[in-house]
Amino acid sequence: MLIRIVKMGFHQQNIEVFLQNFEKNKTKIRAFEGCTFLELYRDKNDTSIFFTYSYWKSDEALENYRESELFKSVWSKVKPLFSIRPEAWSVDKLERLE
Repeated sequence: MLIRIVKMGFHQQNIEVFLQNFEKNKTKIRAFEGCTFLELYRDKNDTSIFFTYSYWKSDEALENYRESELFKSVWSKVKPLFSIRPEAWSVDKLERLE
């Protein structure tokens, strides 16, 4: 399993556009083959900063998504809205305590 964390910052006037786009596409992203979990977070101190947090069955599953028409469609709408360069991390879960 692979966990993908993406940090995105938006101009204030673009936040609602981003949220609407996420709402429209979140179910499709979550249903994409290989995606097993998807969440959206918002920074408490800087409300223009968002994070997506997703689980993927493999590196290949994530790469298939990144090459898909769904990703290209979503990203083409989101990319012009950024106020900062997005950052992304692919990480392995080492431990989980509940």
